Amino acid sequence: MHDAHAGRAGETSMPLTASAVLVNKVGLHARPSVKLTQCAKRFVAKIELALAGDGPWTDAKSPVKVMRVKAPQGATLYFRVTGPDGEAALAAVLALVHDGFGEA
Repeated sequence: MHDAHAGRAGETSMPLTASAVLVNKVGLHARPSVKLTQCAKRFVAKIELALAGDGPWTDAKSPVKVMRVKAPQGATLYFRVTGPDGEAALAAVLALVHDGFGEA
């Protein structure tokens, strides 16, 4: 019975989703991409981003993949997060985007 409860924690939960608009002038270029991936790597949760609510989804912990998204200023970034620290991870990446990656 103890093991069954442990298996439900995090991995089988529904993903958390949210979105944020890119406010920094040059959008998701190299420097913000690196800041986003550094932030994402602080968490155990799987963090993905997309330019549409239904994907395609990109691993937010990969700087190369994040840079390929090429999101311009004003674009909406959609996030999908799963894992035990998902709420904290989602709050952190949203705060980073809302803050313009410190460049706005």
